[in-house]
Amino acid sequence: MSTSLTTCEWKKVFYEKMEVAKPADSWELIIDPNLKPNELGPGWKQYLEQHASGRFHCSWCWHTWQSANVVILFHMHLDRAQRVGSVRMRVFKQLCYQCGTSRLDESSMLEENIEGLVDNLITSLREQCYDEDGGQYRIHVASRPDSGLHRSEFCEACQEGIVHWKPSEKLLEEDASYTDASKRKAQGSFVYNFFSFRWCLFWGVLCLVIVYLQFFRGRSSFL
Repeated sequence: MSTSLTTCEWKKVFYEKMEVAKPADSWELIIDPNLKPNELGPGWKQYLEQHASGRFHCSWCWHTWQSANVVILFHMHLDRAQRVGSVRMRVFKQLCYQCGTSRLDESSMLEENIEGLVDNLITSLREQCYDEDGGQYRIHVASRPDSGLHRSEFCEACQEGIVHWKPSEKLLEEDASYTDASKRKAQGSFVYNFFSFRWCLFWGVLCLVIVYLQFFRGRSSFL
């Protein structure tokens, strides 16, 4: 069974993956609850994950709920001369709509979700800090469960002006390309199976004709 990850385990996943992605550079991950979108210092880059999946637990009434619209903000900076990088991270909270308390609650995430989110972060980091082709983002719109209407009045990210309940353009493009590739693969498989069936039918009929001719020829000789 998957278990929720703490802040320390967030860092553990990030450090392990960065050691593989960029072993020559030293990177740190800092949790910053005061991080603001689009407020960047010189040389800093931003990546915004708008549709992460997480579970919330109200510390007041113990109500729990699932959300596929958890927002995570990352600010990234790389000192190429020193080969040292830094990522500042903020996971936006949500209010409990069951009891109406004004206390914001943090989300917990499953290990497989963290793995995908860190992969997406590294993809953006490669593109923005290293000028590389980061590849395709791992998490797609089609793979996310539909959690219904997003209630922006209970969302910390929405209250700070981040419009995120609609899929980002990049994710939509990736989802469309993934769907097109799947369709082409299915069509190719259908054509292959169609021709395979035709060849099997051809050889089957040919065998029957040969057997019939041999049987007919043997019967004529007997007569």
